[in-house]
This record gives sequence, C-alpha cells and structure tokens, in this order.
Amino acid sequence: MKIENSKLAVSKVESLKIAVLAGGIGEEREISIESGDCVSQALKEAGLNVVTVEVRPDKLDILEDDSIDVFFIALHGKFGEDGQLQQILEDKSLVYTGSGPAANRLAFDKMASKKAFTKAGIDTPLAVKFDTDVDIRRLEKRLEEFTDKYVVKPIRQGSSVGISIVSGVSEAIAAAKKCLGEFGDCMIEEFIPGREVTVSILAGRPLPIIEIRPKENFYNYHAKYIDEQTEFLFDTINEPELTAKINAAALDCFGALGCRDFGRVDFILGGDQAAYVLEVNTIPGFTPHSLLPKAAARVGFSMSDLYTKIIELAYSSLVARSS
Repeated sequence: MKIENSKLAVSKVESLKIAVLAGGIGEEREISIESGDCVSQALKEAGLNVVTVEVRPDKLDILEDDSIDVFFIALHGKFGEDGQLQQILEDKSLVYTGSGPAANRLAFDKMASKKAFTKAGIDTPLAVKFDTDVDIRRLEKRLEEFTDKYVVKPIRQGSSVGISIVSGVSEAIAAAKKCLGEFGDCMIEEFIPGREVTVSILAGRPLPIIEIRPKENFYNYHAKYIDEQTEFLFDTINEPELTAKINAAALDCFGALGCRDFGRVDFILGGDQAAYVLEVNTIPGFTPHSLLPKAAARVGFSMSDLYTKIIELAYSSLVARSS
C-alpha cells in the first residue's frame, strides 16, 4: 500500500496483506530466513494473509505488488539493518516495519552510533576506528589510555560476526588488521568486564531486562545461535533503581539514534553499576530463541501477538506521517 492511497485510519490488522521479507546478502542470511519463517508462521496463526519472500538488491519484484499493505522486514545485517532496504521502501512510499533509513544506517555503524551515544551523555566503552589510513604509533598511544584488554569488531556487522577479545596493544592491532582484511573498517574498543544485559523496546516501552550468561568468554555468534548452554535470565537485577536506570538508558539510546516502534539495546553492566551501551539492534531476531520474543513472552505476548503489534505500529506510523 502506498502512502498517497492510504486511509488515514488504522485498519484492522486482520484485513491487511503482509509480505515478510527475508534473506538478504550478508553473513546473517540463514538467520534471516529462519526469522522470516517464524514471523510468517506466527502471523498465519493469527489469521493474517501472509506471503514470505526472499529478497536481495537485485530481487525486489515483490515491492511492485500493489496488493501488499505492509512489508515486514526480517532481514538482519547488510541490506536489512543498514538502511538500504528501508530507503528503497521509503522512495516507493511503501509501508514497512521498524525504524527508518537514517536510524538504521546510524545504528548499523558502530562508530557513528557510539558518537551519538556520547553526544547524548550515554555511557559507552571508549573506542577507536581502525582502517587503512590509521597511524599505528598514534593508535598505540591512544590504546594505552584504555584498559589492557580490548574488543576488536567490524564497524558494520551484526550477530557478533568477526568479534574477538584480546589482551595487550600489539594483540589488539594484530586482531584489527585481520578484521580489517576480512570485513573492512573495524574498531578497537576498551573491554569492560561485567554482566551482559539487553533491553528490548516495544512501542516506546522497555520490556523485561534479560541477563545473558554465555559459557564461552563472551556472547559470540556460536553462543547466540548454536551453544545450548547459553543462559538467558530474567529478574537477576533486583534493585529497582538500577533497573530503572538501565531502562532509561535503553530509551535514551533509542531516541539518540532516532529509532521507532521496536528494537533491542545491548549493555555491559560494569562493576561500577554503570550501564555501558554496546549497540542498538534495529531488527533483532524473530525466532523462539531470540531475545525480543523472549522478553515479550515475559509480559504475556505470544509470537503472534508480538508480530501483529509490530505491524500495527508500522501502519500507525503511516497514519502519523500521512496526517
């Protein structure tokens, strides 16, 4: 449905035709397909008219189907969370789920989002960019100002792809060179020991905090999608003031990037009880093992409820933009 032809009232979701877009071109393609299948199944169980389509930049015929009312984006990583697909949908005046192009671009670029967090006064680990133009001697001096442990990660990747944790400046630089060769521009971030927690946001409200306890040394790709021993725990933070502080920080992060409707904010809760934001995920996973559905289930939302709500939010934002 195009904006100029839409009614300025939210129709019952059951009357809408939904296209779930999955696949993409990045390292997270298989996870995206799984997410898309889960979304489609849940929406069908809710009685919606749903089609599922694998897309990529050169395969977007579904966008020409005038019978589609809302496009549910279930792509992760490149061409999903980097704003490219959202910009195409915007240019075609089509209704889609989640944040807009600018917010996606900003969230997907870890250095750019970190600058936005810092500008907004939100705690985040120190970091430096590593690219082909880096001055190694100057970089070494800068890294000596950090702790003696570092996180090396691609600037534009998701699902913890390409991340390594190392000790010492020389190891950090070696890991960054390897990361640069595999993924392009990367960053070296100070390692902050602490508890890994995440806050999902739905319709402007934080959902229950989840603490992530991987059996491996950090919540990497294997811990996320393969290792059955990773623990996802609720109610491990019992101090109301700390819970409120983390939730407020999550909403601040969301606002600093201009996100809307839903997403997830990842933190390290340091020993000083400060919540250091790592990143905002504009399109988190949609499988039963994913954190957004887990958090939503904690407050009584089935997967059908959750994905129907996301569609309602997308359609409501259309009304707001059209009025």
